[in-house]
Amino acid sequence: MKICITSQGDSLESQIDKKFGRCLYFIIADSETLEFEAIKNPNLDGMGGVGVQSGQLMSNKDVKAVLTGNVGPNAFQTLQAAKIDIITGISGTVKETIEKYKTGELKPAEKPSVDSNFGKK
Repeated sequence: MKICITSQGDSLESQIDKKFGRCLYFIIADSETLEFEAIKNPNLDGMGGVGVQSGQLMSNKDVKAVLTGNVGPNAFQTLQAAKIDIITGISGTVKETIEKYKTGELKPAEKPSVDSNFGKK
């Protein structure tokens, strides 16, 4: 299954980025094989709407779940509309997070974890 983990770097050993729309990297990984693609977030410095734009990117990449520290209401709504599971409160490394996901330890969020201004500089 293709999942996305927000990351501070471009490897499986990188730490989780606590922001979704303004994370540094999206790690798009196959949860079974651990094959992955690191995408530098093209929306990082956007003025607004970055959560929605990042959510649309996940939909275009056929991601089935997003694992992140926090997600705001606009991104949450966009991901939910695309039928992408949203898992918040994540910390540690990308690889540790994938392992926790595979064991079923992580559960989807039922609502946004922060307000719409979280993560703005």
